[in-house]
Formats: sequence, C-alpha cells, structure tokens
Amino acid sequence: MVTNAASFGRSGVHDFILLRASAVILAVYTIFLVGFAACSSPLTYDVWHGLFASLPMKVFTLLALIALLIHAWIGIWQVLTDYVKNVALRGVLQFVFVVTAFAYLASGIVIVWGV
Repeated sequence: MVTNAASFGRSGVHDFILLRASAVILAVYTIFLVGFAACSSPLTYDVWHGLFASLPMKVFTLLALIALLIHAWIGIWQVLTDYVKNVALRGVLQFVFVVTAFAYLASGIVIVWGV
C-alpha cells in the first residue's frame, strides 16, 4: 500500500469524511454569523464584541478555524495533485499554502483568544 505524507487523513475515505465534516462546520458557522448579523438590528461594535467575548463563541470560532485548516489542506492537496505535474513545483506550492493556512490559524487564535 502506498502512503502519502501530504494527505491529511490516512486514506481517501478519511480525507473524504474530513472534507465533508469540515464543510459542515464551516457552513454552520457561516449561517450562524449571517443569522446573527441579520437579527441584530443595530449591529454595533459593542454587540459584535459581546458575541466574540463569550466562551462558546470563542470555542466555535476555534473549531471553525481548525475546520478551515483541514478543508484547505485537503483541497489544496487534491487540486495540486491533479493539475500540477511537476513534483518540485507542487511541493513548493503545497508548502506555501500549508504555511499560509497555519499562519491564518495562528493569527485567528491570537485575535480571538487574545494570547
């Protein structure tokens, strides 16, 4: 059996499940934020700050950030594997995208948790 170090899951089935689960988490997060913005009549800084100051919203945002990392990692790996045939270029591009995704995760943690 051939293993791929670039794959996030252990196999194609695991990647499929991780991709779908992360998509569901991101969709729920997006629907919640859009619903909150639509239902908050005067959406001010204080209302927005109050939403993100609560612990459940911080945890939900962290979960969404991790889901975004997983979704981007698997998606970029699949797209680059399909369309970039040069192995060296594919490795460099994948490295750049993964480092960028981790930078987004780190900056999101710092922004939300104030670390």
